[in-house]
Amino acid sequence: MLKGAVKDEGHISPDWKVRRDLIDGVKVKEMRNIVTGNGVMTELFRSDWKIASGAIEHVIQVTFRAHAVSAWHCHTRQTDHVTAIRGVLRLALYDGRESSPTYRKVNEFNLGAAQPMLVVIPPGVWHGLRNLENGDSTYVSMFDRAYDYADPDEWRLPPDTPEIPCRI
Repeated sequence: MLKGAVKDEGHISPDWKVRRDLIDGVKVKEMRNIVTGNGVMTELFRSDWKIASGAIEHVIQVTFRAHAVSAWHCHTRQTDHVTAIRGVLRLALYDGRESSPTYRKVNEFNLGAAQPMLVVIPPGVWHGLRNLENGDSTYVSMFDRAYDYADPDEWRLPPDTPEIPCRI
């Protein structure tokens, strides 16, 4: 073995479930593609998955240009439910909640249509996205609260902030 090589820890179970050490309150639902006679169908959300604690009140679709990066952002009241529908995006999470058992923990996910998943991000968890593609990538965000135009629940830091030990 070459000097400096590090052995990978197992990250997939025998039944092909990805093992994750998640930030407290973050939930992940791996979804399945179903090949049909005329294409591919993916369920993006179902209430009987029990992944959302409340009703979905607002849904947006966002398309990122090649290699685009979002600022870190966080909500104090709102829960985000994020899934990619085209391309590949890196979703980085940082637990900024001082009272959380996973305070200062980082999670990273590569989201894409090839292996669809829904990531639920609770209030107080900072998150940012990077498009890993040379073309556009698109994701859908579903929220348990509608956007408040008069008083947005949006807090932002630049992608390279020293406050978060992770680069999107």
